[in-house]
Amino acid sequence: MTRETTPVTTATEENPVALADEGPARRRFLAYMGSLTAAAAAGTAVVAASTGPAHADPNPKPLTGPLPGAEDAKLGSDLTELTVAEAATLIRARKLSPVDLVDAYLARIEKHEPTYQAFNTVLADAARKRARELAKEPAHNALHGIPLGIKDNYYTQGVKTTANSLLFKDFVPDYDATCVARLKANGGIVLGKTQMGPLATTRATDPFGVVTSVNAWTPDDPRTNPGGSSTGSATAVAGRLVTSSIGTQTGGSITNPSNAQNLTGLKPTLGRCSVYGVIPLTYTRDHTGPLARDAVDAAIMLQALAGADPHDPRTGGVPRPPDYLRATRVERRGGRVKPPFALRLGVLPGYTSGTSATARARAAMLDEMANAGVRIKEVSLPDEWDFLTGSSITTASAAERCETFMEFLRRDVRGFGVSLNSWLRSLFVPGHDYVTWLRLRMLLLEKILFELFRDVNLVVQTSVTPFDLVGCPLIGFPIGFSQNADGLDVPIGALVGGLPYGEERLLGLAATYQATTDWHKRRPPEPSAASARIAAARRPRVTAEEVVAAGLL
Repeated sequence: MTRETTPVTTATEENPVALADEGPARRRFLAYMGSLTAAAAAGTAVVAASTGPAHADPNPKPLTGPLPGAEDAKLGSDLTELTVAEAATLIRARKLSPVDLVDAYLARIEKHEPTYQAFNTVLADAARKRARELAKEPAHNALHGIPLGIKDNYYTQGVKTTANSLLFKDFVPDYDATCVARLKANGGIVLGKTQMGPLATTRATDPFGVVTSVNAWTPDDPRTNPGGSSTGSATAVAGRLVTSSIGTQTGGSITNPSNAQNLTGLKPTLGRCSVYGVIPLTYTRDHTGPLARDAVDAAIMLQALAGADPHDPRTGGVPRPPDYLRATRVERRGGRVKPPFALRLGVLPGYTSGTSATARARAAMLDEMANAGVRIKEVSLPDEWDFLTGSSITTASAAERCETFMEFLRRDVRGFGVSLNSWLRSLFVPGHDYVTWLRLRMLLLEKILFELFRDVNLVVQTSVTPFDLVGCPLIGFPIGFSQNADGLDVPIGALVGGLPYGEERLLGLAATYQATTDWHKRRPPEPSAASARIAAARRPRVTAEEVVAAGLL
């Protein structure tokens, strides 16, 4: 097997900075995943106990200089159309008050939430109070006064955190998850808790599988997949109910809804952002990250979220977060854009094959990137790729989810609702199958690091599975539209994987592409009067008491 032998990169004219994914980063991450895998196999991996307040933020990130793409930000008639970068620029210049921004979003929520069903809880009074407080303070960072949505599996102090499950229907944590604490410390305003798949397993539904959140691009049709499990977080951003949001990803739950709803979603490297205070799914695959309008907003969010957390051992030994906004500062020379640093994008066999709208959009994306200075190179999949990423092997990974839910499984399985079957399948995964999967995952990681990335530093993907299994970062961003059976435009997204700690390069690639295209600026159609009637006719969310009383359990 070919190993990387390149020393730590030094600055050159082509690549003026050394990035965190270069030099020994691959070997370092391989060792990191090896120790994490060994701990899981030995049964010593325990999710941080819920016994105290999260690590808020050791260094809230100051806002210095203009934000990329927002230098000429102006107030318009609709404040909810502002990106994080634009709103932050206006708030810092005292041209926009956090109070007015929050009120604009709350008015839109009141009008359209019955259709979108993006939230479990809307914190209107608390958001208005915090906006009034922040309006009196100078804006020191890019999230000052920015309304945000929080997926309902993140602990929020004094606010129900249900994971859309009967198991946690009355759970009110007494502290914030680390990610929530850091967003607040950086001036973010929590507007509400967003809908999600029950226990983060599907698109957003109630605990019994009844669809709740819709795709913001087809609000009249709940059948259109909005992506999951961070569905409500995506719908809230796409529907202009919040400026940005956070979700979790174990199997595509940030990047899939982002692709489905024309957003830029980033799943960072495992350990880059804390998962402390998040209702868990698996110890070695859970990630936290942002769902945003564009790469700049995703960088702003990641800057606040990333960093070591003493409450989460998975964040230990991870390189310090760099300046992610630097990655989105695309240069313009002679009417053309230039990436912020060297980008070599690998393309899988058959990626643009066929005549479908998706194939055409992918081909156009690669052409656009090549014109912008991104080096495009065809790559081959490593040997045994289909076997290592296939369901016959990856099914064993689900055994991890039973670790923290064993008490519930023993006590009363009815609390799992629509998610029960997946937990039962996980419960009966033989131990030797799980250990075999852990070993094969290390083999897959080696093949990704030293074969797939042999000559490139980014690779397009058609599935989240390989990079979610091994903890490497992924970004999803919009590249076009296709028409559904009803003739309505629905988004097409691209998925790109990076090297460990390669979030900078992923953000730089998306920012370069977005500097030459406007797909990410498209806004979904407004919900119609018919949308409200359809929403009213849909089955209401069901409580556990109602289900038991009806004899359904």
